[in-house]
Amino acid sequence: MPVISLAEASRERDQLRNQRRHLVFTNGHFELLHLGHLRYLEAARALGDALFVGVNGDQSTLRLKGRRSVIVPAAERAALVAALKPVTAVVIFEEDTAHSTIEVLRPELYVKGGDYSSQASKTPPKPLPEREVVEAYGGRVIFVDYLANHSTSARIAQIQSLHQ
Repeated sequence: MPVISLAEASRERDQLRNQRRHLVFTNGHFELLHLGHLRYLEAARALGDALFVGVNGDQSTLRLKGRRSVIVPAAERAALVAALKPVTAVVIFEEDTAHSTIEVLRPELYVKGGDYSSQASKTPPKPLPEREVVEAYGGRVIFVDYLANHSTSARIAQIQSLHQ
């Protein structure tokens, strides 16, 4: 199952529920795919029977990242994420948070990287706006370890430094 609509994801979710299989959901921009993303998605997938990934659309990425342009268009980012072995399906969403997608899918587990956890070492945790909606229907929020020195921002800075 590659990149699918939210309606298709909802139908797949219903099938999983009927089979008593557990859905894990996560989301992100995945601007430049790197090893940290892969390890994060592998860890998320290991927590359940299926992993659906929400990918922020281009307009959402522009609003949230504050860049003049999107590095890789959403359709390409979603296709790359969907091609990864741990990923069951990908949904592109244009909202600034994954609230609506989570409300439709109601995954048993919502997974984010350790940079959103209070256990993140050097920096304060990022706020997690989806926590409230997940916990409201009885889902659980899980944080997986953050792979140090593997961030998109660091990769972009490294590329930019090559051209100075």
